[in-house]
Amino acid sequence: MSVEGRDTAWNEAVRDIIEAGRRMDQRGWVPATAGNLSRKLPDGRIAITRSGGHKGFLNADGVIEVDAEGRPLIEGQRASAETLLHTQLYAHDPKIGAVLHGHSIPGTVLSLDEPGPSIELAGYELLKVFEGQSTHETSVNVPLFDNDQDIARLATVVASSLGKMPAGYLIRGHGVYVWGPDMSTALARLEGLEFLLACVLKRRKL
Repeated sequence: MSVEGRDTAWNEAVRDIIEAGRRMDQRGWVPATAGNLSRKLPDGRIAITRSGGHKGFLNADGVIEVDAEGRPLIEGQRASAETLLHTQLYAHDPKIGAVLHGHSIPGTVLSLDEPGPSIELAGYELLKVFEGQSTHETSVNVPLFDNDQDIARLATVVASSLGKMPAGYLIRGHGVYVWGPDMSTALARLEGLEFLLACVLKRRKL
């Protein structure tokens, strides 16, 4: 369904997702058909990218509406297999208004290289982009979860860390999940995290 014919709030959500997809594509964070983006509307509706589309070339038809359980509201539409990881966040915290998932080189490589349960980010000025951080003299852990094709099972593993991941989380060999109260904040946090992951990767190479 095109943007025309939908209400203003829906149109704004679709535009947010399209613009975010282009921004992420410009930075190489959503290669091929990787990644998924969603935005929650003020009335609780959830707009999310359709399965299989390139996020750098999105149009209104590439965004669909799903319910709180991630089920498309229009028969025949197909949401991403990872939609449940989006709806899980919205259900956990009503203040979350946007969720972004990308596949960058630093995030993918580090998630496979790091043997521990998380990647520590410490001493960086940009840590202040994350909620609750007000100084560079701190450290933030980004949890690592093993990849699992059973998304419902993966969601149960992630559930134990909800509320304790100010910088988002990584799925090994897969990608990063970041969120915020609105799309601009989610994008800022994603850009901050991707910059810091690139710094960690660079330092490990030195």
